[in-house]
Amino acid sequence: MAVAGAFINYRQFNYSWLLAFMFCLSFGLGGLILTILHHLFDAAWSVAIRRLTEHLACLLPVMAIMFLPILLNVLFASPANSLYPWVAKLRQHDVDHALASKYPLFSIPGFVIVAVFCFLVWYVFANGLRSWSLKQDETGDPHATRMMRRYAASGVALFAVSLTAGAIMWMKSLQVEWYSTMYGVYYFAGSVWVTMFTVYLLTALLKRQGPLREVATSKTFYFIGSLMFAFTVFYAYITFFQYFIIWNANVPEEGFFYVVREKGGWWWISMLIIFGHFFLPFLTLLRIDVKLSWILMVPLVLWAWLMHFLDMSFNIGPILHPAGYHLDWQDLGCTAFIVGVLAKVFIKNFNAYAPFPQRDPRIAEAMDIYVMPESQAKVAAHKSGGVH
Repeated sequence: MAVAGAFINYRQFNYSWLLAFMFCLSFGLGGLILTILHHLFDAAWSVAIRRLTEHLACLLPVMAIMFLPILLNVLFASPANSLYPWVAKLRQHDVDHALASKYPLFSIPGFVIVAVFCFLVWYVFANGLRSWSLKQDETGDPHATRMMRRYAASGVALFAVSLTAGAIMWMKSLQVEWYSTMYGVYYFAGSVWVTMFTVYLLTALLKRQGPLREVATSKTFYFIGSLMFAFTVFYAYITFFQYFIIWNANVPEEGFFYVVREKGGWWWISMLIIFGHFFLPFLTLLRIDVKLSWILMVPLVLWAWLMHFLDMSFNIGPILHPAGYHLDWQDLGCTAFIVGVLAKVFIKNFNAYAPFPQRDPRIAEAMDIYVMPESQAKVAAHKSGGVH
């Protein structure tokens, strides 16, 4: 169905594919930064979910393949079928001041270079972290642990730069005249937010089915839920202040972004994002017991996926449908196709390796098991022998 859309309505297919791509890219990026943060903070509770986040991060090379329709459009599409209006202007030699001031970044070579840089960074760190994690499973060598921490320390800055570059070049540049210094953080916040909900669901399913039954404790779900709550607030903070600063400045080059999105059905989508992306999960996750309730959390996870999809639609959709929100069948078809491919790759990787780190130095702590230090065990054995 997704492929058929390219022949039926190529222009709609471009925007539908970009929507699906940016929606699915969030899960890989969220998995990568959660793996990096685990090593940076040397966390114990997240040991149980580390293999899940590693597999999510390793979906990013697959997303490089999914990027090809976007790249081919930029390289070869006619101005009438161009996904990005600034690319159409370049082909028609109609370069205005807003575009000329951002040269050479917003050029076809610049677009290619940014894409290569982003996917190269993500490939190196996603595969590097998982490779050393698997070596740790085999040998338990402390060198593997140190290498993962080195990858994380060097990767966090490159991750920030690459995510920002990708979000700006692939989504914000749909309206190249618009300025926002918070856009990369905005996409980061939404990506980690939806990934945390996804990790919660995967952990709960795998605990019920057995693979994570011993390592995923109530503490694990509590901390995942706490991060879900934290990023709900963080996303709302970034989104609100991006809007507030632009509205307060009242500069035409910035304000038009929201003016377009206050027309027709887009107004109601913005209201749904405000109340559904923030207030509903915020109020729901305030209670501690909700974070541990399977019955309440599963619907909330599905709701989070819907909100993130609408959030991406809010950024991309008005370019093609400025009069109001329009859900095309190609939006669903492209999303279903990419999600299906990623799910198949994720399941294959999960079945190929141990479901959780086997020899992580903090695995016992993650399972709430106290392991007596060797020196203390010797003293205890000595005392026990003395008594007898």
